[in-house]
Amino acid sequence: MLDASVVIDLDHVKLEQLPDEPAIAAITLAELTAGPHAAADPHERARRVSLLQRVEATFDPLPFDAEAARAYGLVYAAVTAAGRRARGQRAVDLLIAATAVAARLPLYTRNPGDFAALGGVLEVVAVA
Repeated sequence: MLDASVVIDLDHVKLEQLPDEPAIAAITLAELTAGPHAAADPHERARRVSLLQRVEATFDPLPFDAEAARAYGLVYAAVTAAGRRARGQRAVDLLIAATAVAARLPLYTRNPGDFAALGGVLEVVAVA
């Protein structure tokens, strides 16, 4: 599963670093959908809309379903046991991680530190 950080930088990532059949979470699509609304600059907004359209045409996102909700409990416990915050801004990343856990997929990210506490719960693959 690709984290939003990978999807946003997809044009700058070496394809051999990615899985043969990449997937995204519906939560990632939600992040990308919010992106154009967060951009004050019209050129940046247009770039984000273009990215969103390409992602929507390419991926069928995995839902945050009951199994992902149960996996979120494991993710939350691992993060808090490591002394890290599991709420606030981090919650979106952890919902994506829970979706990957539920789907039994590794999570490819450009921000592996965001998921450092999940080593025993989720395989995290750093993408340069």
